[in-house]
Amino acid sequence: MNLKTFFYCLFSFALLHVLNAQKDSLAFNEDLLLMHLKTLSSDSFEGRRTGSDGGIKTKKYIINQFHSFGLSPLSKTFEQSFSFVNQKKDYQATNVIGWIRGSEKPDSYMVISAHYDHEGIKNGSVYNGADDNASGVCALFTFAEYFKNNPPKHSVILAAFDAEELGLCGSKYYVENSIIPLHKIKLNLNMDMISRSDDNELFVVGTRYNENLKRLILNFKTIGDIKLIAGHDGEDQKENWTYSSDHASFYRKNIPFLYFGVADHKDYHQPTDDFENIQPKFYMEAVNTIISVFKEIDRVGL
Repeated sequence: MNLKTFFYCLFSFALLHVLNAQKDSLAFNEDLLLMHLKTLSSDSFEGRRTGSDGGIKTKKYIINQFHSFGLSPLSKTFEQSFSFVNQKKDYQATNVIGWIRGSEKPDSYMVISAHYDHEGIKNGSVYNGADDNASGVCALFTFAEYFKNNPPKHSVILAAFDAEELGLCGSKYYVENSIIPLHKIKLNLNMDMISRSDDNELFVVGTRYNENLKRLILNFKTIGDIKLIAGHDGEDQKENWTYSSDHASFYRKNIPFLYFGVADHKDYHQPTDDFENIQPKFYMEAVNTIISVFKEIDRVGL
């Protein structure tokens, strides 16, 4: 082997090592994440309307995934059932709640959440809600996958909330009937629409209300092409998202939160919010970014 060939082989090996390290740094199975998203946003789940057959099917799917990744139910089962009335209609709904015990601070909890309900079927069209919010629910599975090999220091509750589209009812019920005393919940990290952005912008809301979180996000090194932007919290000229999703229920209880989401797009709450319209590269980087933010908070605390 001549010297040129030797250095070429050495360079190739080093490049392969870097690429593998980058892939390993994701700490989750990309294909599995996309498979879950494609499944939950398929017509067979009928748009995941609260109380519908599709919604019940989704609940069972989430429970199976939580169980397969080794999460424990927070109560006797993974289900937290509740009922409510919306526009004079009675609904039966279910939050799916799992948890993993912290390795160093088991009595200090963080809630990672995403709502699993969507618009259902309207006028014969299935509103599959790939971005809103199958993307967030599947990211919960990825967190569970990550925790199998990377146990968190704090205890973590993974919450798939029902009935967000009907007035944040699932998260409201959760905070009013929390099995864990609310003073032990140090943070809510909420994900709602995280799988597509033509501008590669992932917004994070909540830093306005907590100086430690603001400092962490401002100093956070972005991953890939993602632009992690603090805002949409009433201090800029953008729409205020403080009360736009389930994190609002925690905020009303004075629990710090970070909400990750993208700007509304043309398929928002339309039957065209399908798996084919998500952006896999952005989605992978968004999920990796959110996990990385969690890791830092878990490391330093609040």
